Amino acid sequence: MVLHRMIDAQLNNCNFSVLPIFTFDFDLIRNLIFVNMWIEFILLLFAIIYLFYRWATANNDFFLKRGIPYKKPKILFGNMWNLILKRKSIVDIVVDLYNEHNGPVYGIFDSRQPVLLIRDPDIIKQITVKDFNHFINHRALFNDENDQNNLFGSSLVAMRDSRWKDMRSTLSPAFTGSKMRQMFRLMNEVAIGAVAYLKQQQREDPTHAVEVDVTNFATRYSNDVIASTAFGLEINSFVDNDNEFYLMGKKVTTPTFFGNLRFMLYIYLKGLMKLLRIGPFDKKPTEYFMRLVIDAMKYRKENNIVRPDMINMLMEARGMISSDNPKPHNREWSDVDIVAQCFVFFVAGFAATASATCFMAHEIMENAEVQEKLLQEIRETDNNLNGEPITYEIIQRMRYMDNVISETLRKWAPATIMDRVCSEDITYELKDGQKLEIKKDDVIWIPTAGLHRDSAYYENPEKFDPERFNEANNNKINPFTYLPFGTGPRNCIASRFALLETKVLIYYLLRDFQFAKAKKSCIPLKLAKSGFQVVPENGFWLKFIARN
Repeated sequence: MVLHRMIDAQLNNCNFSVLPIFTFDFDLIRNLIFVNMWIEFILLLFAIIYLFYRWATANNDFFLKRGIPYKKPKILFGNMWNLILKRKSIVDIVVDLYNEHNGPVYGIFDSRQPVLLIRDPDIIKQITVKDFNHFINHRALFNDENDQNNLFGSSLVAMRDSRWKDMRSTLSPAFTGSKMRQMFRLMNEVAIGAVAYLKQQQREDPTHAVEVDVTNFATRYSNDVIASTAFGLEINSFVDNDNEFYLMGKKVTTPTFFGNLRFMLYIYLKGLMKLLRIGPFDKKPTEYFMRLVIDAMKYRKENNIVRPDMINMLMEARGMISSDNPKPHNREWSDVDIVAQCFVFFVAGFAATASATCFMAHEIMENAEVQEKLLQEIRETDNNLNGEPITYEIIQRMRYMDNVISETLRKWAPATIMDRVCSEDITYELKDGQKLEIKKDDVIWIPTAGLHRDSAYYENPEKFDPERFNEANNNKINPFTYLPFGTGPRNCIASRFALLETKVLIYYLLRDFQFAKAKKSCIPLKLAKSGFQVVPENGFWLKFIARN
């Protein structure tokens, strides 16, 4: 009771009229909400960064789990950091990766993709020949069938499994000995015309010499050879400098910042690029070749025109014209399939074959004893021809010419790596008794540039020495350490064509001109840090001095 009375007394003494009335502070509430949103945003950002990091590094323990020695990757870039940022040439990058480990296999990363770098020639033989059915396909970078925006995707290079086998059997008749003889006559005409152009340039110079950008010269020559032998077109790119056929080829093969960016985005973000209908190359050249090939086939069929070239052979494959050769399969090829083969044949010849010609010419210029010995072989051959053009059979018998071009392709291989994808689990026993397990979908790289510059296989590999390939030494070379055109059933189908194209031009050039150092010549050559292409930093420049 006493307590109650005390409480009542206190309440009676309170003046409630002076108590503050409660009000909302909206600025405070707004600030609290703003802070809360920032906290949520930061948490979300950290979550996205974390998930991105987990995705980007998901494969980083790939080789650790397998017990395979490997090079630690950089996030997103893998071990291709120096390639993407153009700090090193592709040759230097492959050779460096090859030399980092002495074992038969080394783990590396192409972006996020784990790659088994195979260094052992015996395992290379197993993968490319004996167990070829386990490694039939290339990595799926361009295999988009019937996509007019990406003719590479329907080419022999990108085709997979039975489609590849059927196309290979379709194209093989184009590169037999008899077809090469027919094409050689066309090559010969183009080579004679190219050298005649140089002679005209030389006659206009009082010193009887002309300094030449060999890259420009060789690509124009290759352009005209392919125009004639593959497309049935008579083009003289030395007279008509800006013909459309040449300009389209140059557009595809000349690297630009945006061209390289498009190419890289297509490789690493293919889904997005396909959604946007953007191919790895500019649309104009692909549309041009689609129109060119389809119109040519239609015109030939309507006018019963037959030529010994690739378009004619592809028309036979489609049943557009009669053929003496039995059809190797029942597959029907689309327009895109047909155009794609011509397109890739053109691109490969325009860039790779021209590059091999340039490197060979440069090495002949730089090595006087090689030039003199090859010149003697050419003069002996020419004297026996009695003024007639060289023939397919005779140029094939020029042994030292073979040695020089073989050494050129060893030192300056056009393709620095070969890739394969495993289609079925397989296990190999290594020399040290350990086992190498290759699983389905594993990506394989065979480092051609590394093998070609390994002193264990080639003494003093930086030296240009054609005698490595003479009759006495050639048998000492392990064929699986010399891979300029690949090996096994999936080797380069047009390798003989490429060799002939280079040989016939060098034959006429060296017969009529001395190869000398030009003002812009770079000795020794320094490779450009320009992505996947094997090209010199300052181009190829030679001085051609008339012999007569």
